[in-house]
Amino acid sequence: MAATAAIPQFPHDFLWGVSTSAHQIEGAADERGASVWDAFTTVPGNVKDGSTAAVACDHYHRYREDVALIRELGVGAYRFSVSWPRVLPTGSGSVHTAGLDFYDRLVDELCAAGIRPVPTLFHWDTPLVVQEAGGWLKRDTAERFADYAAVVAARLGDRVTRWITLNEPAEHTLLGHALGQHAPGERLLFDALPVAHHQLLAHGLAVRALRAAGASDIGIANSHGPTWPASADAEDTAAADFYDILLNRLFADPLLLGQYPDGIGELMPSPDLAADLRTISAPLDWYGINFYQPTKVGAPLPEGTAAEFSGVTLPPELPFSPREIDGYPVTDFGWPVVPDALTELLTAFRDRYGDGLPPLVITENGCSYEGLDDQERIDYLEGHLRALHRALEAGVDVRGYFVWSLLDNFEWAEGYRRRFGLVHVDYDTLERTPKASYDWLREALRAQRP
Repeated sequence: MAATAAIPQFPHDFLWGVSTSAHQIEGAADERGASVWDAFTTVPGNVKDGSTAAVACDHYHRYREDVALIRELGVGAYRFSVSWPRVLPTGSGSVHTAGLDFYDRLVDELCAAGIRPVPTLFHWDTPLVVQEAGGWLKRDTAERFADYAAVVAARLGDRVTRWITLNEPAEHTLLGHALGQHAPGERLLFDALPVAHHQLLAHGLAVRALRAAGASDIGIANSHGPTWPASADAEDTAAADFYDILLNRLFADPLLLGQYPDGIGELMPSPDLAADLRTISAPLDWYGINFYQPTKVGAPLPEGTAAEFSGVTLPPELPFSPREIDGYPVTDFGWPVVPDALTELLTAFRDRYGDGLPPLVITENGCSYEGLDDQERIDYLEGHLRALHRALEAGVDVRGYFVWSLLDNFEWAEGYRRRFGLVHVDYDTLERTPKASYDWLREALRAQRP
């Protein structure tokens, strides 16, 4: 096992945590309302191994065992998500008491173990009834989401102090609504832009609802990564710039600057865009970044050539094409391992947003590898923690780091083919077995303590 001394010393109040999401681990699908992912997984071919998350890791019934694993790991926080259809099966109206009770018990268990609960209110599992009424294409969904946020805050707010509104609205927009690779499976291409705006509006309205409930520590978890042009040619540079807008600026600019990138705002449906942007850009206490990899992008490939990115086939009519990044090791998912790209991303964020940038938290970072003796994951985590420390040394204000993920889980359209967990899950017996990376991280965190 790699030496724990390799990890630089972080500030004494730096927050260490692990992350999961409800649909990926909870199971107990028959004890909640249906979500868009329940419908999506019934369609043959949508999930590569044909699986569903009906049982997943059965965290709903085994949460005490999982909290014990978190406690033993020695992190200070657990980022989980609340399932909207478990709390409000139809998206609004009557509360499903048993569902909300589950999160009440989970928060109590975490607090008793000395672990800070960090709930995410939306991690892609829109109630199916809401989707059937128009989903995120409809402005009303943002209002429903704010009401849901108020319900959860009223129950958990006496013990939960840190909140996350949305997880990765970019992926939910692009993969779920533009390209059809994730639920709800829409292939709208650029007609999916209203989904982006309504998620951002939902975030702003949820911040307002959480503040009204007394919350004072609120953030969002957006995915970001450096975008590199495939060459110095003008066409490749323009394609990379466009992709950078979609991945890095479409969501960050409205949140942090109160404006969309040039040319985007007029495409958004709103009776009063300026008022919406004021709601969207309400001050945050911190800004969460999910980081996995950089992306090399060029002009569209020749006609008839399929472009793929992270296993996703992209339609040829898009004005950009991701390219292979050579010279770096790759994970079992085929993602390049480039720790220096994390330093690049964080310093670029600091330079772009300046005084408008609140403290940052890495809300997800992790990798997919097989096996219990997962030295590759140890190397990945060590490399990225070193890169994160270099960003701190460069003056970037980063306050925390959450590993994705605590458990192997249902990896969306990949099903159970990818394993991101520090803890191995046998999907037949549901037995949990800590991997070598779990032991390594536990010892690395012990070395951080004074």
